[in-house]
Amino acid sequence: MRISVINGPNLNRLGRREPDIYGAATLADIEKLVRDKAAGLGVEVEWMQSNHEGELIEAAHRAADENLPVVVNAGGLTHTSVALRDALAEVADGAGFIEVHLSNVHARDPFRHTSLLSDIARGVIVGLGPCGYVAAVEHFAHAANQKGLA
Repeated sequence: MRISVINGPNLNRLGRREPDIYGAATLADIEKLVRDKAAGLGVEVEWMQSNHEGELIEAAHRAADENLPVVVNAGGLTHTSVALRDALAEVADGAGFIEVHLSNVHARDPFRHTSLLSDIARGVIVGLGPCGYVAAVEHFAHAANQKGLA
C-alpha cells in the first residue's frame, strides 16, 4: 500500500519557525518518523512539500489518479485555498484524506478555526505534533488491512 503525504507552505521552516508553537522537529525529522512507522506497517510513503499552491494541487491530482489515500498538512492554505479543496475533493471521493495540523489550530488565532478542507476529510488531527502524521498513516494502514488491500 502507498500513501501520499502532502505538506504545504512554510512547513519547510519547521524547527526554526515559531518552535514554541510547532516544536523543534524539522520536516525531515517528521518524514523519518513517518517513514519508519510506515515501513513497520508495510506501507510506502510518497512525501512532498511545496510553498506553491499549484504543486500541492498537482500532488493531489496524482494521488486521485492513483487512488492513493492522502495525509495533508496544507499549512495556511487550509484556511484560504478553494482550489486545493477542489483537488482534494476528488481524493475524498476515492481513497480519502486526513487533514493534519501540528498545533491545535482551535486554540490559536480565530482565522485558523476555519478549514476549507475539514468537511470533506475522512478525519482531522490537530495538536498532536508529529504524532498526528503517524496516527493518520496508521489509520489508512488499518483500514486497508480491514479491506484486505494491504
